[in-house]
Amino acid sequence: MNIKAIERVNVAEYMTQLGKHAKLVSSNLARLSSADKNQALESIAQSIERQSDHILRENSRDMVAAEQNDLTPALKDRLYLDESRIQSTVLGCRQVANLPDPVGEMTETIQRPSGLQIRQMRVPLGVVGIIYESRPNVTVDAAVLCFKSGNACILRGGSEAFYSNMALASCIRQGLMDAGLSEYCIQFVETTDRAAVDCLITMDEDIDIIVPRGGKGLIQRISQHATVPVIKHLDGICHVYIDNEADIQKAIRVAYNAKARRYGICGAMETLLVAEEIAPKILPELSSLYRDKGIQIRACQRSRQFIDGSVPASEQDWTTEYLDAILSVRIVDDLDEAISHIETYGSGHTDAIITENLTSQNEFMRRVDSSSVMINTSTQFADGFEYGLGAEIGISTDKLHVRGPVGLEGLTCQKYIVISDGLARD
Repeated sequence: MNIKAIERVNVAEYMTQLGKHAKLVSSNLARLSSADKNQALESIAQSIERQSDHILRENSRDMVAAEQNDLTPALKDRLYLDESRIQSTVLGCRQVANLPDPVGEMTETIQRPSGLQIRQMRVPLGVVGIIYESRPNVTVDAAVLCFKSGNACILRGGSEAFYSNMALASCIRQGLMDAGLSEYCIQFVETTDRAAVDCLITMDEDIDIIVPRGGKGLIQRISQHATVPVIKHLDGICHVYIDNEADIQKAIRVAYNAKARRYGICGAMETLLVAEEIAPKILPELSSLYRDKGIQIRACQRSRQFIDGSVPASEQDWTTEYLDAILSVRIVDDLDEAISHIETYGSGHTDAIITENLTSQNEFMRRVDSSSVMINTSTQFADGFEYGLGAEIGISTDKLHVRGPVGLEGLTCQKYIVISDGLARD
């Protein structure tokens, strides 16, 4: 159904159609062999390659609108596509195809004294609804991950990326049909009407889980109003703590990369914590690198003496996910105060320590309650590809069902398989 057709029908009716189609096809999709799924993923990759020029033209329409609407540089970076990013998307399709298929995996058999043999089998969730903003690459990442894990999916992208998403959706639809599969395996909400989101998150009969990717406001609204279970993270307030026993050059390299590599991703460092003893040795050089990159530093009173051109940090800065060329910096007394700061202001996403002290490393690992804890490693590695999961559908800071980067396994659940030779219970 195209956009003009949607305008002639009620949005709720349209969304109900998508849900019914997805539910109907999900049982067939769950039975596809790994070979069939991998062939379809290759077909999708080829379709995107063939249509790359069209995708770039449509993306340029979104970029023009982004300029007119004065989107932030970070949001424009998320939105922008070039040939390299399209090729990365194609590579992502093929990497997911090469990953082991989790569907049907069985645990080791537990032999009970009663004679029961008990195992667990990994199975698809069913129908996944995905609501996301800005990044057109999520259209492909989410689609291929859901498909490889045996789930039907309904994708609703943000209005700022509408033309890019529709171009990619067309490629995916064509790839499915070229592989002899139903286009209903992966469906796209072809309207920017926000009522579509309200419908999607309450379609309990047809949708099994919702995955939102976007700003805090979007995710809070979905979490508050959804009647379908939600896999979510609210913020990516990531910290790097430089311990007093850190290697200085290693600390500078990691802390600079954690912020400066890319601002607009959820794994970007937003707050730098530095032990008081090492601060005079490291902050002047590191802050100079940030300043040369154009990063504004909002610093606590103790750290401002070592950072030229900084502005005073407010309480709100410690709780802000900037996704921009802004960094908050705080000097702490020691490891305990660093962990206390993270507990108070962190979002449970990704936090790192830089130290050569093994005891401090272990203490940080044990006490910091985040979905990813890094040791002498940039927080920018908090990414499904880097973890060997292939593309990711998001990073969960929840603790139920799945936590951290959500790849193929995170889009499945387990059921018990119980076998006996005719046992009946007394």
